[in-house]
Amino acid sequence: MKAAPVTIALLTLSACAALAPSQEIAPPEPRSAQNNASQDEITPELDATIARALSYLSEQQQSDGSWTGGRFGKNTAITSLACLALMGDGNTPSRGEHAEVIRSGLEFVLSNAAENGLIAAEAANGPMYGHGFATLLLGEVYGMTPGGGDTALSARVHEALVKAIRLIERTQNEEGGWRYNPVPYDADVSVTICQVMALRSARNAGIEVKKEVIDKAVEYIRRCQNADGGFKYQVETGSSAWPRSAAGVASLFYAGIYEDKAIDNGLGYLHRVAAPDKPQTSRAHFFYGQYYAVQAMYLAGGDDWDAWWPAIRQKLIDDQRDDGSWEDRTVGPAYATAMALIILQMPKRYLPIFQK
Repeated sequence: MKAAPVTIALLTLSACAALAPSQEIAPPEPRSAQNNASQDEITPELDATIARALSYLSEQQQSDGSWTGGRFGKNTAITSLACLALMGDGNTPSRGEHAEVIRSGLEFVLSNAAENGLIAAEAANGPMYGHGFATLLLGEVYGMTPGGGDTALSARVHEALVKAIRLIERTQNEEGGWRYNPVPYDADVSVTICQVMALRSARNAGIEVKKEVIDKAVEYIRRCQNADGGFKYQVETGSSAWPRSAAGVASLFYAGIYEDKAIDNGLGYLHRVAAPDKPQTSRAHFFYGQYYAVQAMYLAGGDDWDAWWPAIRQKLIDDQRDDGSWEDRTVGPAYATAMALIILQMPKRYLPIFQK
């Protein structure tokens, strides 16, 4: 396995969000897989699968730096996920085999950053989804190249990142969540997790995040959990579904909560309902769900990670198409391939958000 770059310390947002970087304190040590690798996490078969997928994904980039998502068109969310997938192999906008591809994708994202902080392309469908993933990309880029690379580009990334975080903070609704549009009127758990991950990534990179924003988000997420351990779509009503339940559990971890009954119940629900080695009745939101489920198991570590990782790794290896891609009939192969790559490269621990 390749050696990871200098680790970016993960910080407990709920305790340290208003502090300057020099004042931060270390969070309690979680039992996650961040510093506790399982045996044989990365295999030769996995390496070959990843290599084919990276080649496919880089070849799908459009001339303006974007990746497309079928009926969703040129999209900041899919472009950001594609860049993150390429960065998962250790590349950055200034180094690595795929540096030029990432930099072009980053330029597309920056070109769609408005003065008010919103990052959304013209084809945006539910712009806060795209905004959350784009802000996550900016946080990871900034975190992987502190003080290095192109200083002019770093300054642009920093400016766009700060504005994007401030937009997230001011569009949180009274319940503590976010919804499709950048207005504080409504919320759902799916869009909310996108913003929580963006806030965590930015905080890891040294950007100040308001403590009260995280506290309110945690309260909202808790209220979305059902008695069976799964999560409903919104606070008012709804049954549990495993993709958003995975997002709910992951969001609690990213908010700095490592041990909690809500997490235990959520992990139990995921093992019962969505384990990769069990028959799935529906492929709806499969890549979205596994993107968060694998993160939840990775952050949980121990038996959760040991059970989930080999199963999803083999599932994705088996499902890869001959051209190196994966298919999602709703959003398209670029999205599916980016999501699969982020999942499969998680044990490489290159992205700061997957480090300890």
